[in-house]
Amino acid sequence: MRAFVLAATSLTLADAADAPSRPLILDGARWSCEGAVCTASGGSEQPATRACRRVVQRLGPVTAFSWKGVALTEEQIAACNA
Repeated sequence: MRAFVLAATSLTLADAADAPSRPLILDGARWSCEGAVCTASGGSEQPATRACRRVVQRLGPVTAFSWKGVALTEEQIAACNA
């Protein structure tokens, strides 16, 4: 039996083609992607909204974003992608 643990830090890219093929280190977080879904471990202490903007600058727009257990709202994600 395989157990899944929901990652406290994760995102869904708007376009899976933007996902890096190898792990990416950004602000101390190690992001790994499978398709459009990426998860991270580690990372600096910063607000989820800032972390989202940093990821969007590097990987492109997201449709979902959670940083260290804080999930962004649709409005926050729209602002992050702007």
